Amino acid sequence: MPQPVKILIVEDEMVIAANISLQLSEMGYEVTGILPRGEEALVQIKEHTPDIVLMDIQLRGELDGVETAHLMQVENNIPIIYLTANADDANFNRAKETHPYAFISKPFKKLDLQRAIELTMERVNYRNNSEEGGNFEKKQHDPFILSDRIFVRHQERMVKIDIKNIYYIEADRNYCRIFSKDREYLLVMPLKDVDEKLPAKHFLRIHRSYIINLTCVDEIAGTHVVISKKAIPMSKAMRMELLKRLQTI
Repeated sequence: MPQPVKILIVEDEMVIAANISLQLSEMGYEVTGILPRGEEALVQIKEHTPDIVLMDIQLRGELDGVETAHLMQVENNIPIIYLTANADDANFNRAKETHPYAFISKPFKKLDLQRAIELTMERVNYRNNSEEGGNFEKKQHDPFILSDRIFVRHQERMVKIDIKNIYYIEADRNYCRIFSKDREYLLVMPLKDVDEKLPAKHFLRIHRSYIINLTCVDEIAGTHVVISKKAIPMSKAMRMELLKRLQTI
Protein backbone atom coordinates (compact mmCIF):
# COMPACT_ATOMS: atom_id res chain seq x y z
CA MET A 1 0.00 0.00 0.00
CA PRO A 2 1.53 3.37 -1.04
CA GLN A 3 2.46 5.81 1.69
CA PRO A 4 0.35 9.00 1.87
CA VAL A 5 1.92 12.24 0.64
CA LYS A 6 3.45 14.09 3.60
CA ILE A 7 2.71 17.82 3.76
CA LEU A 8 4.10 20.46 6.11
CA ILE A 9 1.95 23.57 6.69
CA VAL A 10 3.81 26.82 7.42
CA GLU A 11 1.06 29.31 8.28
CA ASP A 12 0.84 31.82 11.11
CA GLU A 13 -2.96 32.06 11.19
CA MET A 14 -3.80 29.03 13.30
CA VAL A 15 -7.50 28.95 12.39
CA ILE A 16 -6.63 28.89 8.69
CA ALA A 17 -3.87 26.33 9.27
CA ALA A 18 -6.20 24.03 11.19
CA ASN A 19 -8.80 24.25 8.41
CA ILE A 20 -6.17 23.42 5.78
CA SER A 21 -4.97 20.50 7.88
CA LEU A 22 -8.50 19.13 8.14
CA GLN A 23 -9.02 19.43 4.37
CA LEU A 24 -5.72 17.68 3.65
CA SER A 25 -6.58 14.82 6.01
CA GLU A 26 -9.95 14.40 4.30
CA MET A 27 -8.10 14.16 0.96
CA GLY A 28 -5.92 11.37 2.31
CA TYR A 29 -2.71 13.34 2.84
CA GLU A 30 -0.55 13.19 5.97
CA VAL A 31 0.08 16.53 7.72
CA THR A 32 3.54 16.38 9.32
CA GLY A 33 3.16 19.65 11.20
CA ILE A 34 1.64 23.13 11.47
CA LEU A 35 4.21 25.85 12.12
CA PRO A 36 3.80 29.64 12.34
CA ARG A 37 7.46 30.61 11.77
CA GLY A 38 9.94 29.96 9.02
CA GLU A 39 12.73 29.35 11.54
CA GLU A 40 10.73 26.46 13.03
CA ALA A 41 10.07 25.03 9.57
CA LEU A 42 13.81 24.91 8.81
CA VAL A 43 14.40 22.88 11.94
CA GLN A 44 11.41 20.61 11.28
CA ILE A 45 12.46 19.59 7.76
CA LYS A 46 15.86 18.49 9.04
CA GLU A 47 14.15 15.99 11.33
CA HIS A 48 11.12 15.02 9.21
CA THR A 49 11.38 15.87 5.52
CA PRO A 50 7.93 16.35 3.94
CA ASP A 51 7.01 15.72 0.31
CA ILE A 52 5.45 19.18 -0.06
CA VAL A 53 5.52 22.43 1.92
CA LEU A 54 2.46 24.70 1.94
CA MET A 55 4.04 28.07 2.66
CA ASP A 56 2.31 31.30 3.62
CA ILE A 57 4.35 34.30 2.44
CA GLN A 58 3.57 36.45 5.49
CA LEU A 59 4.90 34.75 8.61
CA ARG A 60 5.75 35.61 12.19
CA GLY A 61 9.39 35.78 13.14
CA GLU A 62 12.41 37.13 11.29
CA LEU A 63 11.93 35.15 8.07
CA ASP A 64 9.00 35.50 5.72
CA GLY A 65 7.85 32.64 3.52
CA VAL A 66 10.03 33.52 0.53
CA GLU A 67 13.16 33.85 2.66
CA THR A 68 12.35 30.53 4.33
CA ALA A 69 11.90 28.89 0.93
CA HIS A 70 15.29 30.16 -0.23
CA LEU A 71 16.95 28.63 2.83
CA MET A 72 15.09 25.35 2.40
CA GLN A 73 16.22 25.07 -1.19
CA VAL A 74 19.87 25.53 -0.33
CA GLU A 75 19.77 22.12 1.34
CA ASN A 76 16.61 20.40 0.07
CA ASN A 77 14.64 19.98 -3.12
CA ILE A 78 11.22 20.10 -1.49
CA PRO A 79 8.34 21.33 -3.69
CA ILE A 80 6.75 24.52 -2.36
CA ILE A 81 3.19 25.72 -2.83
CA TYR A 82 2.67 29.31 -1.72
CA LEU A 83 -0.46 30.47 0.08
CA THR A 84 -0.99 34.21 0.31
CA ALA A 85 -3.63 36.84 0.91
CA ASN A 86 -1.34 39.46 -0.64
CA ALA A 87 -0.79 38.48 -4.26
CA ASP A 88 0.72 41.77 -5.42
CA ASP A 89 3.43 41.90 -8.09
CA ALA A 90 6.27 42.45 -5.63
CA ASN A 91 5.49 39.34 -3.58
CA PHE A 92 4.74 37.29 -6.67
CA ASN A 93 8.04 38.23 -8.32
CA ARG A 94 9.99 37.44 -5.14
CA ALA A 95 8.20 34.11 -4.84
CA LYS A 96 8.96 33.23 -8.48
CA GLU A 97 12.68 33.25 -7.71
CA THR A 98 12.21 30.12 -5.56
CA HIS A 99 10.51 28.25 -8.45
CA PRO A 100 7.33 27.25 -6.59
CA TYR A 101 5.10 24.49 -7.90
CA ALA A 102 1.94 26.53 -7.35
CA PHE A 103 0.73 29.88 -6.04
CA ILE A 104 -2.70 29.98 -4.38
CA SER A 105 -4.40 33.23 -3.38
CA LYS A 106 -6.49 33.32 -0.21
CA PRO A 107 -9.34 32.68 0.22
CA PHE A 108 -9.18 29.51 -1.88
CA LYS A 109 -11.48 26.55 -2.42
CA LYS A 110 -10.71 23.00 -1.38
CA LEU A 111 -10.62 22.02 -5.06
CA ASP A 112 -7.93 24.63 -5.77
CA LEU A 113 -5.74 23.13 -3.06
CA GLN A 114 -6.40 19.57 -4.19
CA ARG A 115 -5.51 20.31 -7.81
CA ALA A 116 -2.36 22.21 -6.85
CA ILE A 117 -1.14 19.25 -4.80
CA GLU A 118 -2.01 16.72 -7.50
CA LEU A 119 -0.20 18.74 -10.18
CA THR A 120 2.79 19.13 -7.88
CA MET A 121 3.05 15.38 -7.30
CA GLU A 122 2.70 14.76 -11.04
CA ARG A 123 5.69 17.04 -11.66
CA VAL A 124 7.70 15.41 -8.88
CA ASN A 125 7.01 11.92 -10.21
CA TYR A 126 7.89 12.96 -13.74
CA ARG A 127 11.14 14.52 -12.55
CA ASN A 128 12.10 11.44 -10.58
CA ASN A 129 11.24 9.06 -13.42
CA SER A 130 13.22 11.17 -15.89
CA GLU A 131 16.47 10.77 -13.96
CA GLU A 132 18.73 8.08 -15.41
CA GLY A 133 18.22 4.87 -13.46
CA GLY A 134 16.29 6.87 -10.88
CA ASN A 135 19.59 8.23 -9.52
CA PHE A 136 19.03 11.88 -8.84
CA GLU A 137 22.31 13.66 -8.16
CA LYS A 138 22.31 14.80 -4.56
CA LYS A 139 23.00 18.41 -3.90
CA GLN A 140 26.31 19.24 -2.34
CA HIS A 141 25.66 21.60 0.56
CA ASP A 142 29.21 22.62 1.34
CA PRO A 143 30.95 25.30 -0.70
CA PHE A 144 33.56 24.07 -3.17
CA ILE A 145 36.65 26.19 -2.67
CA LEU A 146 39.58 26.73 -5.04
CA SER A 147 42.51 29.09 -4.64
CA ASP A 148 40.86 32.03 -6.39
CA ARG A 149 37.15 31.26 -6.30
CA ILE A 150 34.41 29.59 -4.29
CA PHE A 151 31.34 27.73 -5.57
CA VAL A 152 28.23 27.90 -3.40
CA ARG A 153 24.82 26.34 -3.74
CA HIS A 154 22.26 28.97 -4.76
CA GLN A 155 18.75 27.61 -5.35
CA GLU A 156 19.37 24.70 -7.76
CA ARG A 157 22.75 25.77 -9.14
CA MET A 158 26.36 25.99 -8.07
CA VAL A 159 27.36 29.66 -8.40
CA LYS A 160 30.93 30.87 -8.72
CA ILE A 161 32.11 33.77 -6.57
CA ASP A 162 35.59 35.16 -7.15
CA ILE A 163 37.53 35.37 -3.88
CA LYS A 164 38.47 38.98 -4.61
CA ASN A 165 34.77 39.91 -4.80
CA ILE A 166 33.83 38.56 -1.34
CA TYR A 167 33.74 41.45 1.14
CA TYR A 168 32.83 39.61 4.34
CA ILE A 169 30.84 36.70 5.75
CA GLU A 170 28.38 37.14 8.60
CA ALA A 171 27.00 34.47 10.93
CA ASP A 172 23.21 34.14 10.98
CA ARG A 173 22.34 31.53 13.60
CA ASN A 174 23.27 28.18 11.97
CA TYR A 175 23.65 29.84 8.59
CA CYS A 176 26.02 32.33 6.99
CA ARG A 177 25.53 35.24 4.67
CA ILE A 178 28.24 35.94 2.11
CA PHE A 179 28.34 39.61 1.12
CA SER A 180 30.06 40.03 -2.21
CA LYS A 181 30.55 42.80 -4.72
CA ASP A 182 27.49 41.77 -6.70
CA ARG A 183 25.01 40.23 -4.27
CA GLU A 184 24.35 38.33 -1.05
CA TYR A 185 24.33 34.53 -0.71
CA LEU A 186 23.07 32.20 2.00
CA LEU A 187 24.99 29.14 3.20
CA VAL A 188 23.58 26.38 5.37
CA MET A 189 26.76 26.15 7.42
CA PRO A 190 27.87 27.65 10.74
CA LEU A 191 30.57 30.30 10.53
CA LYS A 192 33.08 28.02 12.25
CA ASP A 193 32.86 25.46 9.42
CA VAL A 194 33.17 28.14 6.76
CA ASP A 195 36.23 29.57 8.51
CA GLU A 196 37.94 26.18 8.38
CA LYS A 197 37.39 25.88 4.63
CA LEU A 198 38.37 29.36 3.45
CA PRO A 199 41.98 30.07 2.37
CA ALA A 200 43.72 31.74 5.34
CA LYS A 201 45.78 33.86 2.94
CA HIS A 202 42.75 36.01 2.15
CA PHE A 203 40.38 35.68 5.13
CA LEU A 204 40.45 36.31 8.86
CA ARG A 205 37.78 35.82 11.49
CA ILE A 206 37.91 39.07 13.46
CA HIS A 207 34.75 38.55 15.52
CA ARG A 208 32.63 35.59 16.55
CA SER A 209 30.10 36.65 13.92
CA TYR A 210 32.33 37.92 11.12
CA ILE A 211 35.00 36.74 8.69
CA ILE A 212 36.51 39.44 6.48
CA ASN A 213 38.45 39.46 3.23
CA LEU A 214 41.76 41.09 4.13
CA THR A 215 42.19 42.56 0.66
CA CYS A 216 38.91 44.48 0.97
CA VAL A 217 39.60 46.38 4.21
CA ASP A 218 39.22 50.15 3.70
CA GLU A 219 39.70 51.39 7.28
CA ILE A 220 40.77 50.03 10.67
CA ALA A 221 39.44 51.63 13.85
CA GLY A 222 39.82 50.65 17.47
CA THR A 223 36.82 48.35 17.62
CA HIS A 224 35.84 47.80 14.00
CA VAL A 225 36.97 47.74 10.39
CA VAL A 226 35.24 49.29 7.40
CA ILE A 227 34.63 47.36 4.19
CA SER A 228 32.60 48.91 1.40
CA LYS A 229 31.12 51.46 3.83
CA LYS A 230 30.05 48.71 6.26
CA ALA A 231 31.40 48.94 9.83
CA ILE A 232 32.23 45.42 11.00
CA PRO A 233 32.91 44.79 14.71
CA MET A 234 36.32 43.46 15.69
CA SER A 235 37.34 41.79 18.94
CA LYS A 236 40.26 43.27 20.87
CA ALA A 237 42.12 39.98 20.68
CA MET A 238 42.03 40.00 16.88
CA ARG A 239 43.15 43.59 16.28
CA MET A 240 46.87 42.85 16.58
CA GLU A 241 46.50 39.75 14.42
CA LEU A 242 44.71 41.79 11.78
CA LEU A 243 47.45 44.45 11.74
CA LYS A 244 50.10 41.75 11.54
CA ARG A 245 48.35 40.01 8.65
CA LEU A 246 47.77 43.22 6.71
CA GLN A 247 51.48 44.02 6.82
CA THR A 248 52.25 40.72 5.12
CA ILE A 249 49.82 40.88 2.23
